[in-house]
Amino acid sequence: MSCLMVERCGEILFENPDQNAKCVCMLGDVRLRGQSGFPAERRGSYPFIDFRLLNNTTYSGEIGTKKKVKRLLSFQRYFHASRLLRGIIPQAPLHLLDEDYLGQARHMLSKVGMWDFDIFLFDRLTNGNSLVTLLCHLFNTHGLIHHFKLDMVTLHRFLVMVQEDYHSQNPYHNAVHAADVTQAMHCYLKEPKLASFLTPLDIMLGLLAAAAHDVDHPGVNQPFLIKTNHHLANLYQNMSVLENHHWRSTIGMLRESRLLAHLPKEMTQDIEQQLGSLILATDINRQNEFLTRLKAHLHNKDLRLEDAQDRHFMLQIALKCADICNPCRIWEMSKQWSERVCEEFYRQGELEQKFELEISPLCNQQKDSIPSIQIGFMSYIVEPLFREWAHFTGNSALSENMLSHLAHNKDQWKSLLPRQHRSRDSSGSGPDHDHAGQETESEEGTAREGDSP
Repeated sequence: MSCLMVERCGEILFENPDQNAKCVCMLGDVRLRGQSGFPAERRGSYPFIDFRLLNNTTYSGEIGTKKKVKRLLSFQRYFHASRLLRGIIPQAPLHLLDEDYLGQARHMLSKVGMWDFDIFLFDRLTNGNSLVTLLCHLFNTHGLIHHFKLDMVTLHRFLVMVQEDYHSQNPYHNAVHAADVTQAMHCYLKEPKLASFLTPLDIMLGLLAAAAHDVDHPGVNQPFLIKTNHHLANLYQNMSVLENHHWRSTIGMLRESRLLAHLPKEMTQDIEQQLGSLILATDINRQNEFLTRLKAHLHNKDLRLEDAQDRHFMLQIALKCADICNPCRIWEMSKQWSERVCEEFYRQGELEQKFELEISPLCNQQKDSIPSIQIGFMSYIVEPLFREWAHFTGNSALSENMLSHLAHNKDQWKSLLPRQHRSRDSSGSGPDHDHAGQETESEEGTAREGDSP
């Protein structure tokens, strides 16, 4: 085996125990070089779902020649690597992508704040680059590029890195999901009860956290990583394993791209900390913690959005809502997300069965139907959170619209339930009743990383 040199972009140290204080290397930021010196693709925790990796066996895939590596890259990535990333700057940096937009994509961006925004169509119109295109547009329209004096080419480079660190082979946890969550976050940031208090930093943090909240997701859940003794589970001591990895990988890419290198060190450290706090809030094991706290604030009427701490808490709630908002979309889109996430569950179940592991809850295609999974998820995870969000917004038009879609979609899934389950569901003891009100592995399987559609 040829000798390889490993480059790491550094380490980070956080003192907050809530954020799993330890000094770690950026796992998502490791690059390998062969004798030719040509960098291979970014290597995350899961190039593919490979049982050798899950058992901590060293993965030593061959580093091919420059020509072979190029064949692994999409045309879009090679185009940016060979032109934009070499410093060929367009004449109009704030509209870097405009020349590549189709007319329909441009028209869609003019309505990006509408709740019926079709992210699947937008992804097709942008040739699979929905996340990069959307973020460039939102950073521009929110005035973040000007306010933070960001270099557009550097921003674009960072966003390409984020998009490419999502695994396109995942049916659900891919860059389209990230773009969908980002579009939802944009809608929530515009809610009148919140928008008037937000600073440019709040908006940038919300958009960045939404875009990167599932980066390098392996397509399996935390219990799977733990029972296969995966190195990430060991590293993060079985606590918020995936969320910690998403966060640390994001910081690695921020540092490698040097997007914020011109800002004061204290400011960049604060941004990294707040990004961590936002991304870690998407851990479904903390659902009751956040829901209880939100209810208390609303009951006591003591939210003071002039205070940075309370604004940050509501950004956490907004991200949690955006992460699991698929049941609140129109039926046609919601159904697609439901089918995608269940396909990801079933793939995990098949992998567990293949290697004679216990099949995780909701991952057995023979026993766990899509309608039953979705009804349980909507009843015990989505509805409680979105009711409180509607309370916070004062039952805004968007909140009422989302709750209306949620009720309609739940009825649609009930009509598709196998006949033997319908009487149970109508009596109020739906198919996931045994898992209600507690943080079980079933709930992890359903929504652990925004798994719900």
